[in-house]
Amino acid sequence: MDELQCPACGERDGLLGHRRGDLIDVTCEACGQQWVRDPNAIPDCDRCGGADMEGAVKAIVEKSRGSQLSIVATQVVYLCRSCDERVLASYRVGRSPLMPDQLPTE
Repeated sequence: MDELQCPACGERDGLLGHRRGDLIDVTCEACGQQWVRDPNAIPDCDRCGGADMEGAVKAIVEKSRGSQLSIVATQVVYLCRSCDERVLASYRVGRSPLMPDQLPTE
């Protein structure tokens, strides 16, 4: 899944959010675009367009000492039951957080 980005300019870092009930009003600092985001909405698959998604926990890791990696946080990601069938099957067995696609090198 892609992280949150501005629909107008693609900015990912300079986004400000303010909670309004169950929704979040988001403003892009780069271009001024404003939109409403529902953090509870389950997205469609960005590869096949399907809506059959399943939530999984993904680890956010950092190097702590030398080459040792530590999980510093987790986030919920949604995986497609068709496109990510093998990843989901493995996840369901142990329910351990999924590792990031790229590990930190420094």
